[in-house]
Amino acid sequence: MSVREQVYGFFIPNVTLIGIGAAKEIPGKIQALGGTKPLIVTDKGIVGAGILKQITDLMDGAGMKYAVYDETIPNPTDENVHKGVDVFKAEKCDSLITLGGGSSHDCGKGIGLVVSNGGKIHDFEGIDKSTKPLPPYVAVNTTAGTASEMTRFCIITDLSRKVKMAIVDWRVTPNIAVDDPLLMVGMPPALTAATGMDALTHAVEAFVSTIATPMTDACAEKSIELIFQYLRAAVANGQDIEAREAMCFAQYLAGMAFNNASLGHVHAMAHQLGGFYDLPHGECNAILLPHVEKFNLIAKVDRFAKMAEIMGANISEMSKRDAAEVALEEIKRLSTDVGIPAGLVELGKRYGKQVKFEDIAIMTANAQKDACGFTNPRCPKDEDVAAIYEAAM
Repeated sequence: MSVREQVYGFFIPNVTLIGIGAAKEIPGKIQALGGTKPLIVTDKGIVGAGILKQITDLMDGAGMKYAVYDETIPNPTDENVHKGVDVFKAEKCDSLITLGGGSSHDCGKGIGLVVSNGGKIHDFEGIDKSTKPLPPYVAVNTTAGTASEMTRFCIITDLSRKVKMAIVDWRVTPNIAVDDPLLMVGMPPALTAATGMDALTHAVEAFVSTIATPMTDACAEKSIELIFQYLRAAVANGQDIEAREAMCFAQYLAGMAFNNASLGHVHAMAHQLGGFYDLPHGECNAILLPHVEKFNLIAKVDRFAKMAEIMGANISEMSKRDAAEVALEEIKRLSTDVGIPAGLVELGKRYGKQVKFEDIAIMTANAQKDACGFTNPRCPKDEDVAAIYEAAM
């Protein structure tokens, strides 16, 4: 009997703090890592919401020095990263705190890569291109969400190519992740919905990935269960601390799943929409998810049927194929309930962008090269990807 060699990895931060009041431990954790002056990487929205002040008050109370880079944009760019590197060096920082959702974390990871390894952020596109560890790094999450506070993924837009570079590198995994639901209660309903559907996409894509394992399955299954139980409540009432905390766990579990089982063509295709039109990642994922998984269904019928059960659907009298179809309907229903636009054209109009059919060819070509698509359960041809984009319009 021949045995094919296959080694699986499992990547998570050294320490994760989840729960009400977890943010209070940030200064002590930076000090424990050896940091004396962190660069806090965040965005104007976090500043305006008063969340940055909550963290700087903690730093001031601990007598710690710090600098702030708050120029991160929703789809962080190579320009963002290199400006942040300049601030890190000018302020003589020795460590990192990223504060926000995926954009702040991705930007901070990019800054850390370049600070430690030199060169440009473009040098690290692909898998495990770095050779040196990042500075001491604490990632503080404010959405539930991207799970970027705990992953080895870093997504940066190359402005010249209009492409989102997928950087997958175990060295960008934060040393410490912090998820405090108190930092999330002010998150508006639309952002709650978008980041929650992003988390669902992570869990679903990991569950049907070609390199899923029993460990990633356990994480993905529980994440899906929690999202279907609590996302609607979190969107309906942002002050519902039970729902907020449950979504902290749900998005983190989804992160554990996809950080190790990787993703699929939902993300490969969504990255192109972000790169071309600067559209919000979570909503792009939410719109594409049922269309991509309809294409994937025949490759993983058993798994989609299992998902329907986890989502709470009554499938006891159904065939596996019919139950698998129900999972797709449940995804669409959740998406509609939390206010996700019906299609990409409507999404573009919401943000003052024009999503064009004539861009599908180049987006398809770029999506087919995206590292996230390598573990998709069904291998699409170019015409398949183009047809999915068209169906999602």
